[in-house]
Amino acid sequence: MCNIVVVRPGSTIFDEQERIKGSLDMPLSPIGVEQVHRIALEMAQLPITTVYCGPCESAQSTAREIAEHTKAKWKVCDCFRNLDHGLWQGKLVNEVKRQQPRLFKQLQENPRAFCPPGGESVAEAEARVDKMIAKLCKKHANETIAVVIPEPLASLVASKLKDTDIQDLWKTEQDDGSWEMIDSDSHDSIPCINIRVDSANPQPVRISSTHDATGSLPPSILRGL
Repeated sequence: MCNIVVVRPGSTIFDEQERIKGSLDMPLSPIGVEQVHRIALEMAQLPITTVYCGPCESAQSTAREIAEHTKAKWKVCDCFRNLDHGLWQGKLVNEVKRQQPRLFKQLQENPRAFCPPGGESVAEAEARVDKMIAKLCKKHANETIAVVIPEPLASLVASKLKDTDIQDLWKTEQDDGSWEMIDSDSHDSIPCINIRVDSANPQPVRISSTHDATGSLPPSILRGL
């Protein structure tokens, strides 16, 4: 059994402006620095052995502070880079909604097939993280590790670990500087989970393997696109 703590990095200026960040490399904002300090303190007592993170500056800064508080090693994994959203990157979410409503609707209704102009599809991103997650589950059996990855890749990874439908990736709101611990089996395939711990509720809570599929794409997910 491998416990995986999925961590969203602290916010950047683009996150706070509700701009589409995608794979752009940006540092933490002052608010993001405060968020990272808070979650590092929250996670300090977790028995984390290794912190893996995406290559962007905000993820590395978040991973570094978590590692310092947990006395864990930390490593950068290129496969945990965020989705590349091509020509949408840097644009305001509302700007994309207004200028390309049909494409934006496709993102809402069929995220797996979605690919922004000049960018990377969700299916492509899913393929590159699947093998790494399975490898980490096997390598760190009976350990607790953390993966620091920006949205929307963080929700994609969490969805895979929970074995939930990919539609939930875009319909579950997650905040910058948040974390959840997923208790999983260390099989070769991506395992199902049944325990969640997060910063709002530090006690383990039994959850369902499926989620309500109603709702719309929240701003916190969109900003990470």
